[in-house]
Amino acid sequence: MEQSRRRRQLAYSLLFGLWLPSCLTQTTPSNTGMTTPKPSASPQPQIERLRVRLAGFPRKHNEGRIELFHKGEWGTICDDDFSISNANVLCRQLGFVSATGWTHSAKYGKGQGKIWLDNVLCNGGEKSIEFCKSRGWGNSDCTHDEDAGVVCKDERIPGFVDSNVIDAHVDENKIEEVRLRPVIAMAKKRLPITEGVVEVRYKDGWAQICDLGWTTKNTHVVCGMLGFPHERKVNRNFYKRLKKRAAEKVSKPKVKVSAGGRLYLERQKSNFHIHSVACTGTEVHLAACPLEFSKPNATSSCGGGMAAVVSCMPGPLFIHNSGLKKKFQISSNVRLKGGARVGEGRVEVLKNNEWGTVCDDRWNLQSASVVCRELGFGSAKEALTGARMGQGMGPIYMNEVKCLGQEKSIWNCPFRNITSEDCKHMEDAAVRCNVPYMGLENSIRIVGGRSSYEGRVEVQVGSKWGTVCSTGWTTKEAMVVCRQLGLGYSMHAITETWYWDNSNVTEMVMSGVKCVGNEMALTQCQHHKTVSCQRAAPKFAAGVICSETASDLVLNAPLVQQSVYIEDRPLHMLYCAAEENCLSKSAAKANWPYGHRRLLRFSSEIHNIGRADFKPKAGRHSWVWHACHGHYHSMDIFTNYDLLNANGSKVAEGHKASFCLEDTDCQEGVSKRYECANFGDQGITVGCWDTYRHDIDCQWIDITDVKPGNYILQVVLNPNHEVAESDFTNNAMKCNCKYDGHRIWLHNCHTGDAFSEEAERRFEKYPGQMDNQIS
Repeated sequence: MEQSRRRRQLAYSLLFGLWLPSCLTQTTPSNTGMTTPKPSASPQPQIERLRVRLAGFPRKHNEGRIELFHKGEWGTICDDDFSISNANVLCRQLGFVSATGWTHSAKYGKGQGKIWLDNVLCNGGEKSIEFCKSRGWGNSDCTHDEDAGVVCKDERIPGFVDSNVIDAHVDENKIEEVRLRPVIAMAKKRLPITEGVVEVRYKDGWAQICDLGWTTKNTHVVCGMLGFPHERKVNRNFYKRLKKRAAEKVSKPKVKVSAGGRLYLERQKSNFHIHSVACTGTEVHLAACPLEFSKPNATSSCGGGMAAVVSCMPGPLFIHNSGLKKKFQISSNVRLKGGARVGEGRVEVLKNNEWGTVCDDRWNLQSASVVCRELGFGSAKEALTGARMGQGMGPIYMNEVKCLGQEKSIWNCPFRNITSEDCKHMEDAAVRCNVPYMGLENSIRIVGGRSSYEGRVEVQVGSKWGTVCSTGWTTKEAMVVCRQLGLGYSMHAITETWYWDNSNVTEMVMSGVKCVGNEMALTQCQHHKTVSCQRAAPKFAAGVICSETASDLVLNAPLVQQSVYIEDRPLHMLYCAAEENCLSKSAAKANWPYGHRRLLRFSSEIHNIGRADFKPKAGRHSWVWHACHGHYHSMDIFTNYDLLNANGSKVAEGHKASFCLEDTDCQEGVSKRYECANFGDQGITVGCWDTYRHDIDCQWIDITDVKPGNYILQVVLNPNHEVAESDFTNNAMKCNCKYDGHRIWLHNCHTGDAFSEEAERRFEKYPGQMDNQIS
């Protein structure tokens, strides 16, 4: 019976999930809770595992008060007899590799409800805390002043679902889901739905909220939950007329009612679950507002009122009506970076024309919501800490941000300035925002693969499903597919899918796809009006392999600026370099081994600040041994070095023909994984960097033929996007370069996305740049 009920509710949740992004991760209602068997000498197999969460304030994502979900209720653990072994078991249940400590005496604040476990004694190897010895469920002589907490090592178990949520403390038994039900038939057909009757999930259906005393603050909260930054005024008289006509239809069946009225009459059941709502406007969830529930036996649960109706203002990404009188302006001094999905990423703020990050100390949903709303999304679904969306590279501008929730910008919130010992980039704050439901995932699918993350891409064009031509199919197009499906990043853009199940291959319905890379759906990319594909056979259909995480390479720009110099190197010392095509074309005509080449030399330090290791696309079976330099080359082109004139044309170029990728050094607490020696694994670990000193072969640009003048030095990592990254906009680094024929100077070295647009324009118009004269 219980299983049948759960299956039925799961079906409802899938059906109505189309209306609303799911509620906060940590506020799942009791009807999806687990039944946990009591510990015994030989525990029976569990239907569902015990749910564990971290709570309390202030805390980071990897620490907090321990709470367990048992018998439909969250409760705590008493600190009596608590140990590091207990903490290790709990941290592993939470997805961390181990514990670094534990806390007592309610360090993260006192919990509420039951104290589920007391005198817990684990040996450290148990799969779950329920298998440790204790006094039994609910048997405790403690108070919440003795609630135990844990501090986990900030390293995730590979493959564990990444939560790390600083959650809103709401009563999940009150409100599960909220949706807008459009009253006008036409409104149903256009997504996102921005206006309608507010309905809450109640029992096995939906119920309304009485609008007596309803305020714009309530509307603001509802709109935020549904992914909208602001609310709009509702024409309440229109809905009153509909209600009146519906009532007349009931009492006088012959009265004609408009189509809109009929729709309202047919679906309006006057089932009021909530009598009144009193939000302050800063809440991120309706369940966090004071609510008064309708009494079951009341004769009139909303006397003189009607169902609450709200209208929301969509952000620029989601506007389908360009005729809106009031358009939302996105902030130009806040942005999100490194996120796989729309509305998520590392929070970066602009100060003095340079982008920097925010430290996660005291980072919470109120501050995260201010960021989300100013960027055109709704309130925050999750506030993430510990660089869960990758680390930044520039300055850290803010610490201990304390937004109240109603501020127009994060810059209007109180915060502390950073001192050098306060924060590191491993503490960069991030957000996941509520975004409107657009139904984009319904018109695309991947099939034939071994999992939901692998397979051939199929799209719906009109009423027909079919494959996509793989000609010109690159990482950018594949990234859009994975984003549209909510599957993260594209690890590989597949151009031949013969090795996947092709028993149900459909005809080709799309070709010529070319994406910028930031589109929300494949249909938003350029593509042919009529299908035209040179390799139209089914085995050449486009495919993808998606991943929740990706690497992110960034060059240390200051090091390039500090280490630059010119060397005139004799030709007899450049035979290996010539073999690897590291000299300009004119070197082939030189009088070898006499003479020299003039080289612009500098050091490169390539950091992986993403959430996955950077590994070469090719497997070791296809690596090429270069005896001259004594290492295997794992990528054809890893880095391009160019010297550009004022018109953007190359006057000299260099490149790493291929690279030996390895961890030269790592930040504190991170271990090296990759070393080239002895045919070792190649790659760059998250939190590590690969250094190429200025004095090694090919770490240069051959400027023998370059005339004195002002130029731009440009370095581009992973230029062909051969390997997936969470952010390609920071792969380029640029410097102003002044060369007088004898010496060279670099100025304003920066990654391609580090400056504001205004500062980037000033960089491009560097004095002397336009006429190529030295100033």
